[in-house]
Amino acid sequence: MDALISILPVVLLFVLMLGFKVPSYLSALITFLATVALAVWGAPAMGIIPERFAGDSVYSLVGWATAEGALKAVFPILLIILMAIYSYNILVASKSIEVIKSQFTSFTDDRGVLVLMMVWGFGGLLEGMAGFGTAVAIPAAILIGLGFKPMFSALVALLGNSVPTAFGAVGVPITTLCNEISAGGASAQTVCEVSAFAVVQLAPLFFLIPFVILMLTDHKAWGRNIVLALWTGAVSLGVQILCATRLGAETPAIVGSLAAILAIIIYVKVFAKSKKPEKTETKFSAGQTFRAWSVYIFILVLILLTGALCPPVNGFLRTHLVSQSPLPVIGSTFKFGWINNAALWLFTGSVAGGLLQGLTPKQLLKVLATTIVNLRFTTITIVCLIALASVMNYSGMIGAIAAGLVAVTGSYYPLFAPLIGAIGTFVTGSDTSSNILFGKLQANVAHQLGMNGTGTFLGFHGSEADWLAAANSTGATGGKMISPQSIAIATAACDMKDADDAILRRAIPYALGYIALGGLMVYFSL
Repeated sequence: MDALISILPVVLLFVLMLGFKVPSYLSALITFLATVALAVWGAPAMGIIPERFAGDSVYSLVGWATAEGALKAVFPILLIILMAIYSYNILVASKSIEVIKSQFTSFTDDRGVLVLMMVWGFGGLLEGMAGFGTAVAIPAAILIGLGFKPMFSALVALLGNSVPTAFGAVGVPITTLCNEISAGGASAQTVCEVSAFAVVQLAPLFFLIPFVILMLTDHKAWGRNIVLALWTGAVSLGVQILCATRLGAETPAIVGSLAAILAIIIYVKVFAKSKKPEKTETKFSAGQTFRAWSVYIFILVLILLTGALCPPVNGFLRTHLVSQSPLPVIGSTFKFGWINNAALWLFTGSVAGGLLQGLTPKQLLKVLATTIVNLRFTTITIVCLIALASVMNYSGMIGAIAAGLVAVTGSYYPLFAPLIGAIGTFVTGSDTSSNILFGKLQANVAHQLGMNGTGTFLGFHGSEADWLAAANSTGATGGKMISPQSIAIATAACDMKDADDAILRRAIPYALGYIALGGLMVYFSL
C-alpha cells in the first residue's frame, strides 16, 4: 500500500501529460505541489520517512529537499541545456548551418548512405552538442528537402535519435543520473563507470539501428546494408566505449558521431560506386568549412582540453573556484565548479565560433536573449521535476516504491529496469528527466536486491548498483523515439499536421524491440 500511495505523483504526471494533454511545464508544477503535499501529510502517516530524519520537522525536510533539487536543476543542468541550444542557434543566425547541410548532401548519390549520414551521423552529432529536439527536426527537414517522403523522414529521424540521447547535450543525461545516485555529487570515476555501462548495454543497438534505417531506405540491398551497418556500428561503438571509459559522459555521442561520419565517408570513397548526376555543385574552401564548423570545433577542443584527457588542467579546474554549500537537515552538500563545467565551454566555444562566422557581439547577445526566453517553460519543467524527485527521495517515497517493485518482480527486476526508464522518457520527452525521476529508484531497487558489491559486465568491472542505474538511461533512449514531444517535433519539421498517431503506430514496434533487447542485455549480463 505504501508503494501504491508513493507512486501517485508519477501517476499524476502521466495522467496530466498523456490523459489531459496538459503542457509539460504545467504538469510538472502541479505534480511538484502534489508531491510536497503528500510528503508533508502522507509520508509521516505512512511511517516511511527515513529514521535519520525522525527528529526533524517534515516542513524543514521538504524545504531543504526542494532547495537541493532547485540548485541541481540550475547548476549545471539548465545552464548546459541553455548553452547547448545557444550553440545551435548561433549556427542558424550566421547561416553556417546551411553550409553544413550542403556539405552533407553533396558527397554521395546513394540514398541509403545519405539517410544514414543524416540521421545517425549528423543527427547524433546534433544530439551530442545540443539535444532537445534538434537531432530530430534538422535531419528530417533536410531529408524532405532532398525528396524523401515525410513519413519516412520522420520515422528514420526518430530511430536515429535513440542511442545517442544517453549522452545528449554534452552528456547531461548520464551526469544527471550519476549525481542522482551519488550522495554529495558523483565522482569522475562514477561518471566514467556509468557511461561505460550505458554504452555496453546499448551495444547491439549500435548495429541494429543503422541496419533498420538502411533497410527502411532500400530493403533490397541486404548485403550492402549489413556491411555498412556492421562497419558504422563497430566504429561508433568502439569510439564511444573509449570516450566513456577514459573521458566520461561529455564526449561519447559527439566524438562517436564524428567517427561514424568519417566511417561512412571512408565507405563511400573506398567501396561505393558513385553515379552522381552532372550538375554544378557548390564547393567550399577549407576556410569556409572551418568557419561553418567552428562552433562545434571550438566546443570539442575545449571539452577535450579541460577533461580527463589533460589531468593537470582538469585537476586545476576541479580544485579552484568550487562552491560548496552545506544543506541543513538533509545532510547534503551542494557543489558547483564555476570554471569546471560544460556550460562554460559551450558558451565560450559558441561565442568564439559566432564571432568567427561574422556575428557581432550585439547579435550574439540577441541570440542568447532569444534562447533564454524560448527556454522559459523548459526551465519550469526541469526545476519542478528535479525538485519533486528530491522530495520523493528524502521523504522515503522512492524507497517505498523500490520495496514494492522488488516484492512484485523479485530477482527478475533487472529485466524490466529499462522499461522504467522508457516510461520516464515517453512521458517527459527527455532522457535527463527520466533519469531524474527514476535514477534514484533504480539504485534503491539494486540495494534491496542485494546488489551492493562489484562485478564484471561483459568485460567491464564496476558497481552492481551502477549497472542497474545505467539501465534507466538505456531504456530511456528507447522511449525517446515514441515520446509525444519527439513525435510532435517530427511532425512539425515534416509539416505533417495531425499525423502524430500515424507516426507513433509506425515507431512503436521498433521501440518495443529496442527496450526488450535492452532488458535482456541488463538481465543476462548480471
